[in-house]
Amino acid sequence: MTFHNTAWAVYGSTALFVLLWGSGAIFTKWGLDHASASAFLVLRFALALTVLMAIGLYRRRWLPAPGTRLRVACTGLLLIGAYAICYFLAMEQGITPGVLATLLGIQPILTLVLLERRFAPMRMAGLCVALMGLVLVVYQSVVLVRFSLAGVGFALGALGCMTAGAIMQKRIRQSPAEILPLQYVSSLLLCLPFAAAQPVVFEPTWEFLVPLLWLALVISVVAQLLLYRLIQAGNLVNVTSLFYLVPAATAMMDYLFLGNALSALSLAGMLAILLGLVLVFRQPGVPESD
Repeated sequence: MTFHNTAWAVYGSTALFVLLWGSGAIFTKWGLDHASASAFLVLRFALALTVLMAIGLYRRRWLPAPGTRLRVACTGLLLIGAYAICYFLAMEQGITPGVLATLLGIQPILTLVLLERRFAPMRMAGLCVALMGLVLVVYQSVVLVRFSLAGVGFALGALGCMTAGAIMQKRIRQSPAEILPLQYVSSLLLCLPFAAAQPVVFEPTWEFLVPLLWLALVISVVAQLLLYRLIQAGNLVNVTSLFYLVPAATAMMDYLFLGNALSALSLAGMLAILLGLVLVFRQPGVPESD
C-alpha cells in the first residue's frame, strides 16, 4: 500500500506540474495584451516574493543555510530571473512561443550529455523522438516565423540559463521553501535594471489582474515548488524531459478552453512525445556527474 501511495503521489505531482506549467503560456499571452513585459515580470516576481516571505514567516525560516546563500542566489538568477528576461526579450524580437519551446526542447539532450557520461542509446533516441514530436506540435508557429538574429540570441540565452540553472539547482539539497525567497529577491533585483530600460505600462483591469495573479501565485510559487521537488527527487534528465509535455498540454487547453482545433500534426506530435518519454523512462539513468 505504501508503494502504491508513493507512486500515485509522484505521478500526481508530475501531472499537476505539467498542467500548471502548460497553462503559463496561455496566461502569459493574455497578460501581455494588457501590460508590457517589464511591468509584468516585476509585478509577478514581487507578488511571488511576498507570498513566499509570508510562508517563510509562518515556518519561521526563509533563508538558506549559511554558506550556501550565494550559490542559491546565483542559481535563482539563472533559473528564474535571467531565463524569464531572455524568454520575454526573445518573444519581443519576434520569436514565437512555439519556436522557443522547440529550442528549449534541446535542454534534456544537453543535460544528458553533460551529466550522464555513459548513457543508454535508447535514452538519447527517446529524447530525439520526443523532440521531433515537439516540433510537430508547434509546427505552424515554427515554419511561419521570421527569425531575427537578436531573437535567436535571446532564445539560446534562455536555453543556456535553464540548462545551467537546473544543473545547479539539482546540487542544492535544501527545502525549496527555504531557497525560493532568496532566489526571487535576486531575480527581482535583476529585473529592475531591465524594467528601467523598458516601458513599464499596464492596464489596471481584471484582464490584467487575473493572469498576473495566476502567474505570480500558481506558476511562480506552486509550480516552481513542484519543479524543485521533482528535481530533488528524480533524475534530472527525466525531469527536464517532462517539459516536452508542456506545449502538448498547452495545445490541449487551447482547444478545450478557447476552441482552437488541434491539427493532425499536433496529435501525431503528442503521440511521438509520449513514445519518446516512454523510451526515456524505461532506461535507467546512470548516476549524474558532479
